Amino acid sequence: MLDLSIVVPLYNEEESVTPLYRSIRATLESVECDAEIIFVDDGSRDATFSIAEKLAATDPRLRVIKFRRNYGQTPAMAAGIDISRGKIIVTMDGDLQNDPADIPSFLQKMEEGYDIVVGWRFNRKDRLISRRLPSRVANWLIGKVTGVSIKDDGCSLKAFRADIIKRVPLYSEMHRFIPAMASITGPRLVEIKVRHHARQFGKSKYGLSRVYKVLLDLLTIRMIVGFSARPLAWFATLAVPFFLLSSLMVLWVVWKFLADGYLSLTVSGAALFYATMSVFLIFSGAVGELINHTAEQNVSRFSLLTATEVTVDNTASPIDRTQVRKNE
Repeated sequence: MLDLSIVVPLYNEEESVTPLYRSIRATLESVECDAEIIFVDDGSRDATFSIAEKLAATDPRLRVIKFRRNYGQTPAMAAGIDISRGKIIVTMDGDLQNDPADIPSFLQKMEEGYDIVVGWRFNRKDRLISRRLPSRVANWLIGKVTGVSIKDDGCSLKAFRADIIKRVPLYSEMHRFIPAMASITGPRLVEIKVRHHARQFGKSKYGLSRVYKVLLDLLTIRMIVGFSARPLAWFATLAVPFFLLSSLMVLWVVWKFLADGYLSLTVSGAALFYATMSVFLIFSGAVGELINHTAEQNVSRFSLLTATEVTVDNTASPIDRTQVRKNE
């Protein structure tokens, strides 16, 4: 297994590919580790793939993936993460705005024991109205909703331990929510300042049009994170409107019967239906709690078993210990 994988999604970046590759290669020469570079061409319509392919022919550390059409940055990043072989995975943009020279700082934080290191573009070189201002609002909103407060969720320059990031489902625009998604497993997270350069070539693929996608993904993340922690509370919250509506209908039916001797079968049936729905949701939440509790117990047992095996194998020979790590 390699020490480091650098994953870079590319879309119509033909002018940036070569200088980006040279910059990453120069950084790797200063870092003593076995590394690979993964370029993911997200259905570019220019010469991005052909240029990357020629570079890969001269460097065995460079691997190139090509999508048949444009799927978006998150699927491209997910594809690179899936095929990566490094213990640590660094993701970054392919437009030369992220600086590969910052990668050693990420690796240093990883050596200190952190599981996720997030870049913070503290001196950002983008436009204020169309990029920086919406980003600040989004960062504040993401922190409030998810409970994971990060100054710059939109910065693609991040480092992850492979065993964590490979278990996080990525789709839509959710690459910016990886720290929030991974927070379910309780990783150690730190944010560091990184350099940010103005775009030299091409046009930005981001804009105000992505706001609604981010909001929808944020709602999804909130539901996933909250539901995984307390499913009964979420189902109970959903049950409250049905219970209140059923109670109001029952009161109206009783009042109408006592006042006029009139019994509405339609309203009574609706009240029964809503009451049944609220009870069903409560029991669904209870089942969710049971499943969640059982899963946590199984994870705890597995962790204890793994820890015991590692302790025992520390007395083995170096060859045996290497074999155990491969089997795990």
